[in-house]
Amino acid sequence: MIPGDKGKPGRAAMSNPVNWRQTVERAEKREFVTELNEVFKASGSVVVAHYAGVTVAQMNDFRSKMRAAGGTVKVAKNRLAKIALQGTESEGMTDLFKGQTLIAFSADPITAPKVVMDFAKTNDKLVVLGGAMGTTTLNAEAVKSLATLPSLDELRAKLLGLLNAPATRVATVVAAPASQLARVFSAYAKKDEAA
Repeated sequence: MIPGDKGKPGRAAMSNPVNWRQTVERAEKREFVTELNEVFKASGSVVVAHYAGVTVAQMNDFRSKMRAAGGTVKVAKNRLAKIALQGTESEGMTDLFKGQTLIAFSADPITAPKVVMDFAKTNDKLVVLGGAMGTTTLNAEAVKSLATLPSLDELRAKLLGLLNAPATRVATVVAAPASQLARVFSAYAKKDEAA
C-alpha cells in the first residue's frame, strides 16, 4: 500500500504498481495496434526494413528526411505489427516482421521507397526486406524498382508539360501562315514601290 493511503477506494490499482504498469502497457499496445492498423489501411506504400546497427543519430537523420518528403518512420514491434496487419490489404507482408524491424510509409506510393533506398545507399545497416502497396506484397527488389519511379508530383508536372506543349505548338503553327502571308504582301508592296 502507498503510505498514507488508508485503503481509500480508487487507489487500489496504484497500490500495486505491477498491475498499474500492466494496465498502462496494455492500453498503449492497443493504441499502437489501432494506429498501425490505420497506417496499413491508408498508406500508399509501406516498406519494412531491418535496422540493427543503425545509430540513434542516423535514425534521427533518416526520420527527418522521411518527414521532409512527406512520410513517416516507426520502429515496429513485430507481434503488434502482425496483429495490426490483420484485416488489411497489406496482410500478405506479415512474414517480413522478424528481428529488429522498422516501417516507413507515405500516402504517395513512391515517397517511402525512394527515401528508404536513398538512405540505404549511404547506410548498409538498413536492410530492406520488402513491403506492400495496396494488395500487392513487395519483395526487396520490387521496393528498389518502385524507388526509381518518379513521384506523383513529378508525374503531374510532366503530364502538365505534355498537355501544354501541344497548345504552344498549335499556336505557333496557326500563327506561322499569317506571318508568312504578311511577309509576302510586304515583299510585293516593296516590289511595287520600287517599280
